[in-house]
Amino acid sequence: MIQQLARLVEVSVTLNSTLDPDQLLHFIIEKAAELLDCEAASIMLYDEKRDQLYFTAATGTDSEKLVEIPVPLEGSIAGTIFRENKPLVINEVEKDPRHYNQVGEQVKFQPHSLLGVPMRIRDKTTGVLEALNKRKGDFTDMDVRMLSVIASQAAVAIHNANLVQALQHAYDELSRIDKIKSDFIAIASHELRTPLGVILGYATFLQEEAQGEMSEHASAVLNSALRLRSLVEAMTNMNMLRLGSVKLDMQPVILQKAIQCALEEVSLAFESKRQSVALSMPGTSLVVSGDEEKLRLVFVNLLDNAMRFSPEDSRITIRTQVVKDEAKVEIQDEGIGIPPSELENIFKEFYQVEDHMTRRYGGLGLGLAIARSVVELHRGHIWAESDGPGKGSMFVVVFPNQSG
Repeated sequence: MIQQLARLVEVSVTLNSTLDPDQLLHFIIEKAAELLDCEAASIMLYDEKRDQLYFTAATGTDSEKLVEIPVPLEGSIAGTIFRENKPLVINEVEKDPRHYNQVGEQVKFQPHSLLGVPMRIRDKTTGVLEALNKRKGDFTDMDVRMLSVIASQAAVAIHNANLVQALQHAYDELSRIDKIKSDFIAIASHELRTPLGVILGYATFLQEEAQGEMSEHASAVLNSALRLRSLVEAMTNMNMLRLGSVKLDMQPVILQKAIQCALEEVSLAFESKRQSVALSMPGTSLVVSGDEEKLRLVFVNLLDNAMRFSPEDSRITIRTQVVKDEAKVEIQDEGIGIPPSELENIFKEFYQVEDHMTRRYGGLGLGLAIARSVVELHRGHIWAESDGPGKGSMFVVVFPNQSG
């Protein structure tokens, strides 16, 4: 049982780190066939326009022929699984009246035993994952549970991979059609939120329950999901700022409270790298006029930047103070530092100091651009200081102070 759970965690790690749809599909069916010890596996996805299922991947058969064979929702085993939205085990497929034998005849493969489970995202069934011809004995309840877990993870991973791939295509067209980019980012960001919640919840549960090597695998899943969530939030916020659709709810805001809220939001990411945070804040509240949610966003992005570009077991220091008539916040890290020539460029949209083909730290290059835009909306200023590569960085934010 423990070994099977470990294998499922390994599958989950790969599913959530693979963004190529074709590679993802083939990995799913290969692992499904391997874990259930059966001769073949296949994935059928639902085509809403034609109201039918179609093969997207299968082991041991001619995939080009399979794509040409539609599978009806009525009069097929896969269609029954899809319509009834529940697993189905058939140990004598040839005798089942729902068996759609056109597929086997055209690809020269005859199923004898079959286990099929629906693929779902939220309450929507998106396809069917099948395992065919168990090598030893019949399909068991454990097989049903394992294939159901794979199908749930696969549905989310395929959905994410398709969205991310489409997002990449949109970025390739940025220079030509700016409006397409903005619209697509808004849609993709919205659609990614729900499957991301599923991944984060499942990964958090695994990390809490697992031990040893399994715990390390679960941490890898959780870190990947947190990174993707950060990218989604960055795309959404940058798009709103570029379109000028950000509305500020200006109120007196205690700056220390906004920083604490930001720290809570990024705490999991800091824990994953065993990084500590040192706070140096005066007892007196620093009050500024601003939108608390947007100010929190500034510090989330600055803390995320410090976390990503700092090594494990390092320390990030946050200092707040009043300087003349300004509230000042300093966030200092022990990271890779910034060359003097790049201290201003790092605040540009999509800008990365590293070459995009060899960079190690990830991100879209939007966090600092978002932070500067929001700070300027609050009539504040932000800049970076560094003694150079390898010597850490400090980001300084100042706002007009309203403390009494």
